[in-house]
Amino acid sequence: MENYLLGIDNGGTVTKAALYTLTGKEAAIASRKTKMMMPKPFRTERDLDELWKANVEVIREVIEKSRIDAGQISGVSVTGHGNGLYLIRKDGKPAYNGIISTDQRAKTYIDEWYRNPRFETEVLPKTMQSVWAGQPVALLAWLRDHEPEVIEQTDDILMVKDFLRFKLTGETHLELTDVSGTSLLNVRERCFDKDLLAFFGLEDMISKLPPLRQSTDICGYVTEEAAQLTGLKAGTPVAGGVFDIAASAVASGLVEENKLCIVAGTWSINEYITKMPVIDKHLFMTSIYCLDDYWLITEASPTSASNLEWFIDRFMIKEKIVAESQGQSVYELCNELVASVSSEESDLLFFPFLFGSNTVSNANACFIGMNSWHQRGHLLQAVYEGIVFSHMYHIERLVKYRKKLEAARIAGGVAKSDVWLQMFADCLQMPLEIVEAKEQGTLGTAMCAGVMTGCYESIKKAADKMVKIDRIIKPNKEKAPIYRRKYEHYKAALKKMENVWKAGG
Repeated sequence: MENYLLGIDNGGTVTKAALYTLTGKEAAIASRKTKMMMPKPFRTERDLDELWKANVEVIREVIEKSRIDAGQISGVSVTGHGNGLYLIRKDGKPAYNGIISTDQRAKTYIDEWYRNPRFETEVLPKTMQSVWAGQPVALLAWLRDHEPEVIEQTDDILMVKDFLRFKLTGETHLELTDVSGTSLLNVRERCFDKDLLAFFGLEDMISKLPPLRQSTDICGYVTEEAAQLTGLKAGTPVAGGVFDIAASAVASGLVEENKLCIVAGTWSINEYITKMPVIDKHLFMTSIYCLDDYWLITEASPTSASNLEWFIDRFMIKEKIVAESQGQSVYELCNELVASVSSEESDLLFFPFLFGSNTVSNANACFIGMNSWHQRGHLLQAVYEGIVFSHMYHIERLVKYRKKLEAARIAGGVAKSDVWLQMFADCLQMPLEIVEAKEQGTLGTAMCAGVMTGCYESIKKAADKMVKIDRIIKPNKEKAPIYRRKYEHYKAALKKMENVWKAGG
């Protein structure tokens, strides 16, 4: 009987599961949307019972779709959005709603920490990353000060994938790549550090941090209860899993130092790997990679494709309903509208800061330069371009540390849009290598399960077997001056808008 690997991916609003053969062929895939709750301004939360139900449903669906025996699944692995906060009590029940990484309630703490000179001299050398409102350190500090009873009830502090692994196995662990992006960890020493936590006023919470495990470690086995709900076989091993940005990177074949990986989802993720960590107060994050001896160097902000989802939900709801009734996607309509206008005919700008920005203080989303002749296609073009320019803003920072990036591999919803992909290639003036995988997150984490079960001796070997390039999109050189001018216009306007946002405009 052929063996399979199950990868599960939980983003901010979508839960996915996919089954893979050992050569990387997708046998079945399923997805469910979960509701992002906004109980008050700047808060983004989710119901954890709904989240678990969504995971149960997608696991059961892929097993049914594939028509395999659950015993053929050698191992399971979970990935999920980084940061945010998932708290459970001693009885295993949630101590609070899940908090998604786009949450901004704790943003006042960030300026306070940055003003403290100890951040640069004592904290940064240990964490190797910036701090921002959606990180556990900020959210825990906010709960400590505003809802201390939640902290008192909490027994385990988890990330989203760790919570779901707990639901599958009954065991609590924090996985190394994921927690290395939270500022909770002394990343250099790969351990929890009471002095580090004391800077954030969280030293008393060190006992609530579960044991650390690696991506490919066995972190428990599917329980009888979880087996009955999901259709999995009880006793199936579950891997530590991996930070979602690392899952997408490894599923894009990021096992070489001369490649750039772009993930365009809820977050704008831009990254490369290196054997030398980068520590710089202007860099977003250096984290531990799932490839031995490598670090993942990342520039990111919550400024990517979720802005398009917002535009559709606010201004194209009728078109979305009609498209779905006809078995089509509203995103196809968006692509057609963007393709219907030329790149040089409009200088309309969109700043994709609906969920804030950790690179520009107090930033808000807005259109600039709108005129009466602008059509919906121009607005959508500005949204597409604004998201690309936000990625470019981060990539410019990365290039300071790694100048020889020869090609980019891209993942996320943008990979389904030829119009958007060409826009990325033309702005970057770099070839885009598109991998065959429909869902990089599930594939990347499935590789961890493959190494855990001994199907592959390393993540690199898994990538060699499971990652395949589908096509290469070459940049149009004639578009280079057009997008260079538009991007410079974006940056100049962004600089001027900083004063407006700072004044509360």
